[in-house]
Amino acid sequence: MSRLYDKPISDIAHYIFHYQIEDDAALQAARMATLDAMGCAIETASKSEECLRLLGPIVPDTIVPNGFRVPGTKYQVDPVKGAFDMGVLIRYLDHNDALGGAEWGHPSDNLAAILAVTDWLCRASASAKYAHTGPPLTMKTLLEALIKAYEIQGCYQMKNAFNAFGIDHVILVKLASAAVVSWLLGLTEDQTKATISHVWMDGHPNRVYRSGANTIPRKGWAAGDACMRAVHLALLTRAGQPGAPGALTSSPWGFYSQTFGAREFELPRPFGSWTVRNVLFKVMPVEGHGISAVEAAMLHLGRLRERGLGPEHIARIDVRTTAAADLIINKKGPLYNAADRDHCIQYVIALTFLKGFAPEAQDFLDDSLWATSEDLASLRERISIRADEELTRNYLDLDKKSIGSGLTVHLKDGSVMSEVLVEYPIGHVRNPATPNMVSEKFSRNMRLMFSEAKIASILKAVEDDGLKIMDFVDMFSTQTLTSHKL
Repeated sequence: MSRLYDKPISDIAHYIFHYQIEDDAALQAARMATLDAMGCAIETASKSEECLRLLGPIVPDTIVPNGFRVPGTKYQVDPVKGAFDMGVLIRYLDHNDALGGAEWGHPSDNLAAILAVTDWLCRASASAKYAHTGPPLTMKTLLEALIKAYEIQGCYQMKNAFNAFGIDHVILVKLASAAVVSWLLGLTEDQTKATISHVWMDGHPNRVYRSGANTIPRKGWAAGDACMRAVHLALLTRAGQPGAPGALTSSPWGFYSQTFGAREFELPRPFGSWTVRNVLFKVMPVEGHGISAVEAAMLHLGRLRERGLGPEHIARIDVRTTAAADLIINKKGPLYNAADRDHCIQYVIALTFLKGFAPEAQDFLDDSLWATSEDLASLRERISIRADEELTRNYLDLDKKSIGSGLTVHLKDGSVMSEVLVEYPIGHVRNPATPNMVSEKFSRNMRLMFSEAKIASILKAVEDDGLKIMDFVDMFSTQTLTSHKL
């Protein structure tokens, strides 16, 4: 007999099963988001030895028949480990898309769970060893699943500050991924509710690993961990495990009472397809709230050069920015690792002035000349950060969703270079340069491993709604694979 689940659980399941994606703009945005995330994965596989040590089967040399082929690697793994590996590849260099609100996060993290599960299902079905009962395992299904995952995470981020209770934002990756993976697996609507209830009963990561002196590389694999858990929970439900209908509202042990300060969730609007059309694409590997400050620094640097001056003439820099930036990336004192540096607004601003252009992933590494630069450390100490009410208000306004930072530069001769304010940096949906820059970013990342001909074929493939997902994934493999055609 069907049991009455808490309304937020039922609402997500209803959206997953009954909302029809009929928005062409959303589908095109999802294609761009897919390519951007895949490019980030290839970039990580090419540049981060630290990340590569986290990938592959738990038992070395294990190959899973019909398993997920991890892009940019030689590995073929089960969908649970595959969701982790793909999540790490997408996220590790802090270069995938972002979305702000009362909570902050990266909706493209969800692609890891979606791709690992659908690729596995597609290969297993093609082998005739598995009878798939879910939606068609095609590019169109992947895009629909991604749009819905974005929307679930995005709606929850707008009004619900999980960070206020010490919970990391990847709880929403686990929520969105678990919901769409249940649908992809062919579970029923009631089984999907059960899976979602397990998300709220699950343990939730404490965001300490993103905070201050405790910032560590775990922030780069936390989303992969959430994707892995989402897939596992859905598979447990598929195996017959029931859910807990009152996982949120039960007293005294429900999520609201025990974890969320006895508050209920607030959503800004019904689920639709808004989020995928309004994310911030990162054109540099910098924590999202710091990108506008980097862009403002570049503009100031141009002003300095026009006057025949360099960064050595700077006495101090005043930065007004959002409360979110102030909370997350305003850091004084030692920076202990790459994860710490790319989440320090003073570091990325000082780096931009001294280097002369935007930060790159290698600039944050321990062996980078910038990590030990006395000039950078000195300039960093002379950068002050202030949360600004107006910028924060515009950041939270759903009609604006700006991500502003203003920089005022004081020179050693006593003169002041007036504020440069950037509210809609390149990567923001309102910036007309965004589509071209995202396309260039994808091609640049893909060139790290693949030919121009292969890149062109991938760009064509993502437009093919009927393309089998395993054929799409095979295009990102570093192995010579046999094409699967049914």
